[in-house]
Amino acid sequence: MQDDHGAAAPSPQKFPRAFWTANLTELFERAAYYSMASFVVIYLGRLGLGEYWPSNLNGTLWFLVYFLPILSGTIADQVGFRKSLLVAFVLLAGGYFMMGYPVWFGGQTLAPVVSSEMTAGRDVLWPVLIAIVLIGIGGSVIKPCISGTVQKTHAGRATLAFAIFYMVINIGSVVGRVVAYYVRHYYDNLSFIFAVAASAAVVAFFVVLLLYRDCDAPAGSPAKPKKSPGQVLLNMILVLRNRRFALFLLVSSGFWFLYNQVYNVLPLYVKRVVETDPAMDLYTAANPITIVCFQLLITKLFGKMRPIRSIVVGTIIIGLSMVINLVPIWLAGGVRVLALNWLPIGSLFIVLTVSLIAFGELFTSPRTYEWIGALAPKGQEGLFLGYANLPMAIGSLVGGPVGAAIFNEIMAAGAVERPDGLLELQPSAATAGWLVLMAIGFASAFSMWLYNRWLEKQPAP
Repeated sequence: MQDDHGAAAPSPQKFPRAFWTANLTELFERAAYYSMASFVVIYLGRLGLGEYWPSNLNGTLWFLVYFLPILSGTIADQVGFRKSLLVAFVLLAGGYFMMGYPVWFGGQTLAPVVSSEMTAGRDVLWPVLIAIVLIGIGGSVIKPCISGTVQKTHAGRATLAFAIFYMVINIGSVVGRVVAYYVRHYYDNLSFIFAVAASAAVVAFFVVLLLYRDCDAPAGSPAKPKKSPGQVLLNMILVLRNRRFALFLLVSSGFWFLYNQVYNVLPLYVKRVVETDPAMDLYTAANPITIVCFQLLITKLFGKMRPIRSIVVGTIIIGLSMVINLVPIWLAGGVRVLALNWLPIGSLFIVLTVSLIAFGELFTSPRTYEWIGALAPKGQEGLFLGYANLPMAIGSLVGGPVGAAIFNEIMAAGAVERPDGLLELQPSAATAGWLVLMAIGFASAFSMWLYNRWLEKQPAP
């Protein structure tokens, strides 16, 4: 190839070794996290933590993973990514081990059904609380280190580099779920999903120890100023004082509230209502599979849609994903009728729900970063984008307890327990629960539209 002056055009640089090592590390870390994520509320419920503790703890875990990078990323910049990653995977392996500890070494037996009563004692609660903290802190360190490495090693092809990175995240998510499914079935023990997670974290530790090396930022890129954790917290106050940004965080958190129900309400609904031994790891794999299959198509067809409109569309989609679960409730035979002699129709619609949520994510997630960058005052784009995960953190923190309340107080109101331990829901109550979730999605979309109208009337900053 030649350029316009007849000279040979430079061939694209290859991605350096650190880029591929970071992606391999991310693959194992995502495999570890998602091998257990779909079952946390079910596992904790079967350990005897009652109706609300499982969802509360799960929401706290997701909150830590998405809120703490604000601080842990700053510390990782000071210490170095390699050392930070090694410590993070020690914390993660320890956290996953502590999750399984009550069953493996504490003499606890998993109940066949999730009970509404709190029967677990301190010997269960303390290991679980320690596990939540360790996994939350460890997971929060991984995100800024790996994405920071990709940023430093993209070799002038940032778009392709982050596309590969995003693809690896979803591949790791699928791999973790599938491996966990086969391991827990082979050993007939749900707690072994945490053995899979801990093993993947250990493998990732050795990938970092043997292969990963800290790298410098690309030549010519501006030096990143060092910040103390105190300065980071001060910056958080600064960005939250920006009314445009604070309101955006509030209205956009509705989407992530519903997204979080993939790991709260949906597992509770399937386990307690539809089937006694649900394959939630495989059902929720519909999310990364849908993203991998349709990411490029959605970007090509709708990439020119204005960011705020794309976010509204994605939020409407996630609201609709909830209401489709009314169909099996009112079909003859109800949610447990086998579809094609294969899968309870209630579970089939949960899979469809997860897929629709993935479509909503494709419209919403990438455009959120674009919109925050546009909201930020000139020269402060990087500062504001550093807090882009706050809507996910807020949605997760609220999503745990509120999701549990929607299921227990609305969906399961007046339910009767069957001989197999499943709940026979009142169709009207179940309908009300799914309509409430849909309404939250629609209200969030409408709030985003109102927010945009308000923003258009504000004077330029």
